[in-house]
Amino acid sequence: MTATRGFGIDIGGSGIKGALVDLEKGALIGDRLRIDTPQPSTPEAVAEVVAEIVRHFGWTGPVGITLPAVVKKGVAHTAANISHRWISTDADALFAKQLGRGTDEIAVLNDADAAGMAEIRFGDPIARTGVTTLLTFGTGIGSAVFQDGKLVPNTEFGHLEVGGHDAEKKAAASVKDNEGLSYPEWAKRVNRYLTVLENLIWPDLFIVGGGVSKKSEKWVPLLDIRTPIVVASLQNNAGIVGAAAAAAEGLEH
Repeated sequence: MTATRGFGIDIGGSGIKGALVDLEKGALIGDRLRIDTPQPSTPEAVAEVVAEIVRHFGWTGPVGITLPAVVKKGVAHTAANISHRWISTDADALFAKQLGRGTDEIAVLNDADAAGMAEIRFGDPIARTGVTTLLTFGTGIGSAVFQDGKLVPNTEFGHLEVGGHDAEKKAAASVKDNEGLSYPEWAKRVNRYLTVLENLIWPDLFIVGGGVSKKSEKWVPLLDIRTPIVVASLQNNAGIVGAAAAAAEGLEH
């Protein structure tokens, strides 16, 4: 029997969000719970918050968890906007121990990959053919690339060098807030970044997501690039939905 409900947690540089998920609709069931990411965001401190969120919902099944990191077979190999102590951490084992579950009940994956998987499955059907690139604009910039709906895991295109800088240091949504940029000012930076990326991988479609996608009308129309752009239909809940689906189906990279 296919699970109809799941549970996902999305770990970011500023907040950790979790919710029950309807796996047939690709939608949250009820409200999500958000807790500020502990500072410093060490593996142990973050795992405690994850356990608190799971307890809050009384969830006893498999748990999907995203990390802003390259994740291979449950092990974090990078750490973007979280403590560098995550590097080489067996996140699967850490969360399984903290939650009192077997590692087969935990799925840990890159945050943008999880969001992309949710958009491919539950979002605009146009995304399922050709080369689709999802970009999440938040504390940093996450990327997920799909060929005819199949994920190429752990791309790190938010760290492309643009104008001598790591792209996310200039074009992440957090930079807009931290530097007090207007939407038009920030959109110019996003446009430059997207131009570099589209000339590198020639996608058929960009999907833009992350928290700033809720205000898409203020900046997406200002972008002037060759590649068609759509706004993530699940907006900032895509990571939670994708993580829940990955855990329910035992998918992990």
